[in-house]
Amino acid sequence: MKELLIEFQKIRGRKIWLAAAALLGAQCLWGLWAFRNMDAHELSQGWERCLYHFPVLNAVMMPVIIAVIASRLCDVEHKGHTFKLLHTVMPAGKLFDAKFICGALHMIAVGFFQVIVIIIFGNVKGFGEVLPVDKLFYHLLFTTAINLTLLVLQQVLSLLFANQMLPFTVGLIGSFAGLFSMFFPKGIQKCLLWGYYGILIQVGMNWDRDTRVTDFYSVPIDWTGFMLLGIMFAVIYIAGRMLFVRKEM
Repeated sequence: MKELLIEFQKIRGRKIWLAAAALLGAQCLWGLWAFRNMDAHELSQGWERCLYHFPVLNAVMMPVIIAVIASRLCDVEHKGHTFKLLHTVMPAGKLFDAKFICGALHMIAVGFFQVIVIIIFGNVKGFGEVLPVDKLFYHLLFTTAINLTLLVLQQVLSLLFANQMLPFTVGLIGSFAGLFSMFFPKGIQKCLLWGYYGILIQVGMNWDRDTRVTDFYSVPIDWTGFMLLGIMFAVIYIAGRMLFVRKEM
């Protein structure tokens, strides 16, 4: 707890929350535009529409936002050259853990607020179905799990490299990879961390070219993909922590 409180004190004036707020603000604006004129058919599938489009938005936007947050958490020590000083009062492993927990709390908050935004849209627009509490819970669970996995990857890169352009570049490439991976076979998609926004999506879409009508439908949850994501998180966390602890400061 002491190390975590120190991390929050270090970022007190860095306004990391602005990156998360910008993400949610952009998604709200998109929702206001996308859901401005909905007919009866679209309203009847409103929740499915949200649960399809928000993961797609996350695939495009989240990797960059996560790269920004991880970089802002880690570049304090790079700029002040304080890693050696910190190591005299705090083990490197604890510093790694504290930074991750600090970033993870931001990511959890983003997931919760995104679910709140979806619920607000549904109530304001008057979606025709009952509130799908189970699907919203899984959306929160899967989104947070993917975000935390990407966060630990970006944190490792931001801690190991003083030049933060490399982590930013990885985040930018990830945003494109996450979007375009949705057109790939699932086997290839599962090889990309950023592709899990599409792997763990709960809703599919059919678009009729002749009638120009879009239908959304529920798809089975890919629990194998979720477990594979958990393994990737554990591998990146353990390996990244070891690399940071052994890094010459």
